[in-house]
Amino acid sequence: MPYQNVTPPNGGKITIQSGRLTVPDNPIVPFIRGDGTGPDIWAASQRVFDAAIEKAYSGRRKVAWFEVFAGETAKNKFDNWLPDDTVEAFKEFLIGIKGPLTTPIGGGIRSLNVALRQMLDLYVCLRPVQYFQGVPSPVKRPEKVEMVIFRENTEDIYAGIEYVGGSPEAGKVLEFLEQNFPKDFKKIRFGTKAAIAEYMKLASPDHDASHIPVQVGIGIKPVSNVGTIRLIKSAVDYALKHRRKSVTIVHKGNIMKYTEGAFRDWGYAACERIYGSKVYTWAQYERTKKEKGEPAANDEQKSALQNGALLIKDAIADIALQQVLTRPEDFDVIATLNLNGDYLSDALAAQVGGIGIAPGGNINYVTGHAVFEATHGTAPKYANLDRVNPGSVVLSGEMMLRYMGWAEAADLILKGLNGAIASKRVTYDFARLMEGATEVKCSEFGTNIISNM
Repeated sequence: MPYQNVTPPNGGKITIQSGRLTVPDNPIVPFIRGDGTGPDIWAASQRVFDAAIEKAYSGRRKVAWFEVFAGETAKNKFDNWLPDDTVEAFKEFLIGIKGPLTTPIGGGIRSLNVALRQMLDLYVCLRPVQYFQGVPSPVKRPEKVEMVIFRENTEDIYAGIEYVGGSPEAGKVLEFLEQNFPKDFKKIRFGTKAAIAEYMKLASPDHDASHIPVQVGIGIKPVSNVGTIRLIKSAVDYALKHRRKSVTIVHKGNIMKYTEGAFRDWGYAACERIYGSKVYTWAQYERTKKEKGEPAANDEQKSALQNGALLIKDAIADIALQQVLTRPEDFDVIATLNLNGDYLSDALAAQVGGIGIAPGGNINYVTGHAVFEATHGTAPKYANLDRVNPGSVVLSGEMMLRYMGWAEAADLILKGLNGAIASKRVTYDFARLMEGATEVKCSEFGTNIISNM
């Protein structure tokens, strides 16, 4: 499709064949500056990316940056929150990066981030969590937190269907359940006028309940076997490639047995079928325990792990949220559904310095499409003040370069960030919590990262 309002720069296209990316030395990479503090953050971050690439490859490689638009900037410029040009650019050039975007208020797109993920089928939300020495943390041993979260992006409640309580749509669903699944309908406590009247008679005998309408919000939460398998396969492939010790499937299957419980069961079955002796699952352990006893199961697991098998285990979501605080060393790679992943990634980010330096990537490992992004909001009160921490976009760019196979440049960014933090010349969010720190501007922090490469 020809572009209407933007023009791609000269450069090469990143392509994919049989799951392998081919990246030219001058790839065209679409980017969105973002709203609010986005322009400040992007200006500092792009300088860091370009400096790392120049230092790593001595001018042999260089990104051809292609600016596209979304969010409030796009609305003001083109009267469109998410122009077709932007979606087409991410489709055509496979890999891109974006700053924080304003969420539209009112009708239309519920979330621009979610819209991009769904349009490009970016089924993995990749959230690595690591600690940088010296970053202020609310926990005693933040260095123990080193995890990678694979959060399913296209199902669960973020792709759910909801109907407003009292609406005709919600009424039709309630009527359908009452007529076709009366046993299940009884679980809806106040789904009929009679149920409301019965309760009100007990709670307030003199109160007339006839005017109280039936208002039950209805939500449908889709979880599929194919969606599950591709997410967990991505997590296991990553763990095997990077020699990680375990993959933990986090779920709430003790309550939602046929969605989250199925996520766990489908995941275990797929791991055993696809990887064989390369993995050992807790499902295998439970079968051996039932057939031969616990000592035999313990011996089997010990032998498999000694022979290099990757351990695939699971944890109930609420327990996992507790244990990432109390026993973080028990977690390595985490595979989970969308809502659980939302909770976990932000809770873990808080342990290692906050969401201001938490990176994120949204990836389809089959098509190669990937959008890396700031995980925080637009913080409009700090817009154009050159004050906020650019770390989230900087580290998202580090993820992007590593995904492209430019590991040398990615390593320099990590080296630079570590050095910048160690120097204690940091943005206000860190400076106010670090003893002996000097507060610097967003742009100055970017320069500090570069000087420490």
